[in-house]
Amino acid sequence: MSVDRTVIVLAAGQGTRMKSSLPKCMMPMLGRSLLGHVLFAAEALGAGRTMVVVGHEAERMSAHVAEIAPYAATVLQAQQRGTGHAVRVAADALGELSGTVVVLYGDTPLLRRETLAAFMGAHEAAGNSATVLTAEVADPAALGRIVRDADGGFESIVEFRDASPGQRAIREINSGIYAFDAGALREMLSKLVSDNDQGEEYLTDVLGMLRRAGRAVGTHTAEDVDDTLGANDRAQLAQLQAIMRDRVNGGWMRSGVSMDDPSSTLVDVTVRLEPDVTLRPGVQLRGDTVVESHAEVGPDSTLVDTSVGAGASVVRAHCVGAVVGAGCAVGPFAYLRPGAVLGEGAKAGTYVEVKNSTVGSGAKVPHLSYVGDASIGADANLGAGTIVANYDGVAKHRTDIGEAVFVGSNSVLVAPVTVADGSYVAAGSAIAEDVPSGSLGVARGRQHNSQGWVAKRRPGTKTDEAAQRSK
Repeated sequence: MSVDRTVIVLAAGQGTRMKSSLPKCMMPMLGRSLLGHVLFAAEALGAGRTMVVVGHEAERMSAHVAEIAPYAATVLQAQQRGTGHAVRVAADALGELSGTVVVLYGDTPLLRRETLAAFMGAHEAAGNSATVLTAEVADPAALGRIVRDADGGFESIVEFRDASPGQRAIREINSGIYAFDAGALREMLSKLVSDNDQGEEYLTDVLGMLRRAGRAVGTHTAEDVDDTLGANDRAQLAQLQAIMRDRVNGGWMRSGVSMDDPSSTLVDVTVRLEPDVTLRPGVQLRGDTVVESHAEVGPDSTLVDTSVGAGASVVRAHCVGAVVGAGCAVGPFAYLRPGAVLGEGAKAGTYVEVKNSTVGSGAKVPHLSYVGDASIGADANLGAGTIVANYDGVAKHRTDIGEAVFVGSNSVLVAPVTVADGSYVAAGSAIAEDVPSGSLGVARGRQHNSQGWVAKRRPGTKTDEAAQRSK
């Protein structure tokens, strides 16, 4: 149920230091964009209105917001004239405001729901006109400092460039995340000015104005300083991803998932794992991947939007949009492409590629094979080097391989073709016509041996000497 809260997320900047064609807030991190992580955290507030302020690549950003958070609206900040100006643009677009307004930033992906909930609870319980989320950091660097009065209450926020040596020694910093009484915020936004070096309207000025007006301004300190971290370049982005990776992996391990090397294991926040799953080093699980109990993935495997059944094994494989049934064996060095469906106990082995095909229960494609646009029946076996030739240069065609079929090594099945239940294909055949049930399909030239060829054409070679000795 929504409550009388409004969330405003500032995401108008370009993020030039990322040096990316993507707007900074759209940069990906473990299954969501930076902005997506922030909006996910904000959902826990139950706000009745969520507004994202966009600017750089506004159309692209708006489309992204519509995709990941259809409940959120966007508003354009055509000129980036500071955080205060951005909030005023959002407030004007929202119209009448009441209750609590929370201001967040679209590049703080580590912000957690529990941190926001505690922050909001502290603000509303105190009845403050404004509350700022702070953090105690070992190295505050160039961040704004929280200056407190003699009683320990909030006095001001001092930017690094304006801070005295004593103030620069303060380790409590401003996260830039605020909660406001809507009426107080609206009143002070109308009084903001831009008479500073940057010619911008600063949201931090609102807190000072409120305090000078005798309004209650409070602070709430985040239990985990990582919640407040943002990313300005790709090096910082990697640092944030490492923190999130450790959080995600730690949660899964506490839920019964085994990881040999959590530092080399990347699991998107959208992935679902069951207890007793084992992830070996070098595993990446992306998108809507699901891995069921007692399955083992890795080492060195990437699964994207793939489901893995209970007790299956996926070793050094790349799987995208695939279904791996219970007890299956995949890899090493297999490639399952979209539409690949392996039934219970099936096998797709070494250097096997499967695309848009079903492999029936107990069926085996052990090595060096390509299967595309095909169905393979239960308990069938495709020998090494079997190729399903599904493409004629213009269109794709289907191949049906029945139950308990045995296809000999180095065979080509030229689609469209059916190899019916219980039939054989002789090794080295190029099958272009249907093979009836219970039959042996042979499609190859007869062998001819030229007697004495080595002695005539390769006399004196090691081969010839070996042939002479064998006589």
